[in-house]
Amino acid sequence: MSSLIIVLGDQLSKDVAALKEYKDGDLVLMAEVKEKHQAVNHHKKKLAFIYSAMRHFAEDLTAEDVNLSYIRLEDSTEYDGIIDIICSHLDESEFDELVITEPGEYWLADAIEETGVQYNIEIRILPDSRFISTTEEFSDWAEDRKELVMEYWYRLMRKKTGLLMEGKDPIGGKWNFDKQNRKTLKPGEKIKAPRKFRPDETTLSVLQMVEEHFPDAFGDLEPFWYAVTASQARKVLCHFIKYHLQSFGDYQDAMLTDEAFLYHSVISQYINCGLLDPLETCQQAEQAYHRGDAPINAVEGFIRQIIGWREYIRGVYWLYMPDYKDLNELDARRDLPDFYWDGNTQMNCLSQVVSMTRKYAYSHHIQRLMVTGNFANLAGIDVESVCNWYLGVYADAHEWVELPNTLGMALYADGGLVGSKPYISTGNYIKRMSNYCDSCEYDPGKRVGEKACPFTTLYWDYLIRHKDKLKGNQRMSLSYRNLDRFSTTDKKQIQLQAAEFLDTL
Repeated sequence: MSSLIIVLGDQLSKDVAALKEYKDGDLVLMAEVKEKHQAVNHHKKKLAFIYSAMRHFAEDLTAEDVNLSYIRLEDSTEYDGIIDIICSHLDESEFDELVITEPGEYWLADAIEETGVQYNIEIRILPDSRFISTTEEFSDWAEDRKELVMEYWYRLMRKKTGLLMEGKDPIGGKWNFDKQNRKTLKPGEKIKAPRKFRPDETTLSVLQMVEEHFPDAFGDLEPFWYAVTASQARKVLCHFIKYHLQSFGDYQDAMLTDEAFLYHSVISQYINCGLLDPLETCQQAEQAYHRGDAPINAVEGFIRQIIGWREYIRGVYWLYMPDYKDLNELDARRDLPDFYWDGNTQMNCLSQVVSMTRKYAYSHHIQRLMVTGNFANLAGIDVESVCNWYLGVYADAHEWVELPNTLGMALYADGGLVGSKPYISTGNYIKRMSNYCDSCEYDPGKRVGEKACPFTTLYWDYLIRHKDKLKGNQRMSLSYRNLDRFSTTDKKQIQLQAAEFLDTL
């Protein structure tokens, strides 16, 4: 009995379920493809990272005498996408079954099932054991709950893994130390850079290929120094634990001009594509706490992002797809501004974050949520366009993780399935957590007038526009009490200034 085993570009682990099924007579298929039906402008660094990691992984499989069919991008232009390549292999050879680990995209899982029907071949879609929970486990947990509160799911994952636990109780007496993780940084702080690697011959050939095939793609291709193998990714993790983890908790929400990484791990792309195992990553952080090398607030906050939020977001994606992708609770339809691509705006915070994103295919979670996401929500930018932007520009973005984070958390387009309230703020939040406002044309404390910060103006305009839908939200009650203190004239001035600004977009 022979199997065609599919390994996708975000499944680069020898422990991935489909590869565990490999036996003599099977064929493993990997393919570098650009899905022609997807209108996503992917960052050059993201493309280079994924293709280089795939080629290095393929080299390892070949060295272990795995029977591998590897289709390079240069040779895949005749195909419409991954399904077309799979079908060509089914046409050329007889297989008894097709085996694949759960894809991270709903459309692909659906298309694989349809391919099985078309070819009358058994399809085995195996659970992705790189996650701590299964989609069925999340669905069972979510059943009959009025709200899917991440904190309760996170506690369940803590108990399941035993991470930072003393018997049935959390170490430190609390499940969550997030209130300790909101300190700000001052310019001039000396922070060690992330671990970097010199491109080898394989990566250099990929860089050349990306430049040739994607000359108009977003972002800077070089310098390129990301890890592209599992051994390199483990060195990145060790570097983070040694130099950054101890301060990660305190400053994880901070932002500084011209500083992209601060104390962040910059490993999400490695976890999401299979180069790092999430549980082992958390266990190494936990060991740092037990050695006394990092405080509880830092280690707990780091672990919560991986076994709490990451697992939760995946559960939400599979629970609500495919309808989830079409949600647009606040009817956001405005075109995505050009400055999301070129950073050319007088709003310094947005210029900073977009410029960093152009350079590195990276920005940290507060920059994504409270700068680019906050503005898109306040301005009513088209949901699909914003989701495609996030999916394309970040090296760690795959649909299962990007869509609920963007559509749900950043844009509130799901009406509160992910976030219990819109994550919006005036410019004062950005001023408190960064030094961006120090070099900005606008004053975050002003709602109207020539120097009024667009974030501040749009925040109050947003509350007015969406009052019918949001005033009943208990977590928005303070905001609406403050709005109710404004005079009718104040509100009209805010609306007029917001309309004039939005017309310039």
